[in-house]
This record gives sequence, C-alpha cells and structure tokens, in this order.
Amino acid sequence: PKYLLVFDFDETIINENSDDSIVRAAPGQVLPEHIRQTFREGFYNEYMQRVLAYMGDQGVKMGDFKTVYENIPLSPGMPDLFQFLSKNHELFEIILISDANMFGIESKLRAAGFYSLFRKIFSNPSSFDKRGYLTLGPYHSHKCLDCPANMCKRKILTEYLAERAQEEVEFERVFYVGDGANDFCPSVTLTSADVAFPRKGYPMHRMTQEMEKKQPGAFQATVVPWESAAEVAHYLQEVLKK
Repeated sequence: PKYLLVFDFDETIINENSDDSIVRAAPGQVLPEHIRQTFREGFYNEYMQRVLAYMGDQGVKMGDFKTVYENIPLSPGMPDLFQFLSKNHELFEIILISDANMFGIESKLRAAGFYSLFRKIFSNPSSFDKRGYLTLGPYHSHKCLDCPANMCKRKILTEYLAERAQEEVEFERVFYVGDGANDFCPSVTLTSADVAFPRKGYPMHRMTQEMEKKQPGAFQATVVPWESAAEVAHYLQEVLKK
C-alpha cells in the first residue's frame, strides 16, 4: 500500500455519536438525571461504564445494542468513499482509531459491509460479561494533556507508523479523516506531504483554523474540510491520477 488512511468513527464514518445513540435502547430512551450528572470532562470512558451498567440493570441485552449500532446512519457520502476504497484497496492501508468501543464499531461496519476494508481497529475494549452486561474499559494510559484519560490518538498513530516502519512498510502519504478535538491531536503530527480531512464546522476543523491564525505554518498537513465524504473520495481520486 502506498497510502495510510486513518478514520475516526463517531460523527465521521457514522453521522452520530454512538455513545449517545445507544440510549435509544434504554427504557424510555432516556438516562436518569443521577447518571447524567456523573459526567466529568476528560473522563467520558468512565461515565460510559456507568451508563452501560445502568442499561444492563434495566435488562438491555446484546441484541438490543447490536440493533441500535447497526441502524445508526452513515455520514453523508460515506458509502461513496467506501466504494471508491473497495475499488482501490491495494493502494490504501486503512485503520480506524476511535474513542467509542469495539463491539459497536464492529457491529456497524459489518452491517454496512465495510468491515473487511480495515487492517486494524483501535478502540476501547468492550465485551459482554456473565450477566450479559456490555462492559467497557479504557484503551491505554498516556501522558498527553490534551486528550481524555483513556485514549490519545496521537500516541496510537505514532506507534502504528513506527511499528509499520519496522516491518518495512513506509507510506508515501498519510490521510486523516475525522471531526473531533481528539482527532486534532494526531493531525498535528502529520507532515506537509499528508492531508487532514476535518469535517466542516466540527471541533477538529475549528482547531486547525485557530492554529493557522495563531501560528501560521505550524499545522503542516494540507487541510481539506468536507461536508460529504464524497468530497474526500474525489480528492483521493485526484491524488491517484497524478
């Protein structure tokens, strides 16, 4: 593969935040106030552990979660982008880095028919325990001050590139498709050969604009904002023509 393509999941591949979406499986499709009030900035993973324990207590089962994940809509143009990637899969190595959870991501990608395109998925570990409760853990620990306690995507991406380099796989360019503040962190490490595709009007896009204003030239990658993933497909198509 000549190119590494990195995807985020929530509000990038899918058009919602899957952690919010699963509340549709809860009784009355709402969470009680006492659970909602336990949320602390930077500790979303721990908060979701409490949400899932509550849902387990309410009798929400594997099949209920699976149905919700499978029915989350894809972002505009995402099927076009994946069709393009299916046709050109030998040129792209595709990975996914997401602060959601493995069960939800795999459920959605299999249902959408794109699961086999991904060489590797990095996300928070999740599984069903003996009681049938969906349980969630942190991905790793790190020292980054800008990211949530359980995941720094910059660390994951830099370690992945180093590991691939050891296996003698070097990429001509890295493409990063995301939307959130936690996607901005890894995109800062991209070089001038690389391309960041932030979703238009989302935090990653705003943060690239702010960095460009404050420190012109500090953000090295080419920035290509998108509203429809078909625009990403079109850009990559042009790259292949050169």
